[in-house]
Amino acid sequence: MYGPMLRSSPAGPPLVVDLGYGASHITTYELFTRLRRVHRAVEVVGVEIDPERVAAAKPYEREGLSFVRGGFELPVPRCPLVVRAFNVLRQYGEAAAWEHWELMRSRIDPAGVIVEGTCSEVGHRAAWVALGAEGPRTLTFSARFTGFERPSDLAERLPKTLIHRNVPGERVHAFLSDWDRAWATCAPYGSYGSRQRWIKAAELLAQDWPVATTPPDGGRARWRLGELTLPWKAVSP
Repeated sequence: MYGPMLRSSPAGPPLVVDLGYGASHITTYELFTRLRRVHRAVEVVGVEIDPERVAAAKPYEREGLSFVRGGFELPVPRCPLVVRAFNVLRQYGEAAAWEHWELMRSRIDPAGVIVEGTCSEVGHRAAWVALGAEGPRTLTFSARFTGFERPSDLAERLPKTLIHRNVPGERVHAFLSDWDRAWATCAPYGSYGSRQRWIKAAELLAQDWPVATTPPDGGRARWRLGELTLPWKAVSP
């Protein structure tokens, strides 16, 4: 999705940060190898608050891949174009999450993006927000077709700024409720598989909500992957 932005970076090799990569360097290494196929000079920095984790990752550094100790201040030599921050805000309260959003936004390239979200341990449910320097842009839900019974099951993976807002009277609750109804209405398409049911439910939902229906964020190509994106302002508190 962000490949064109990386390839068109005007200020030399694009810088990408993997924030809070965890106990193993593998996720950062995999991100590096994949992005090198998109831009052969991309630089990736893994950032972790735990000094032991940073020390354990250091032997795996190579040209374009490095690991440093730090947190939401993003201690890198220049403003990153992309920041991936997954499962790093779960332990914070909503007010603190907003503060960390603001701090990260102040440190990225003006044209850059922060992908902040959470996923389940086995990756079958996820949700993330795309944050620009100007603020939140979009909210994306993603699921394996065998990983849920109804779309509102993904509410457990809402970002910290929304997870406690999934109550009657809040827009995110109204959206998930309407998505469940669209999913139920499209049950007959389940005979063709969950993918077709997801696509039809997305089309139905888009009649009442500003669901992304065209690339790069939406449309059948993204829906076939089990994704659905809408503007942040549609569900913001």
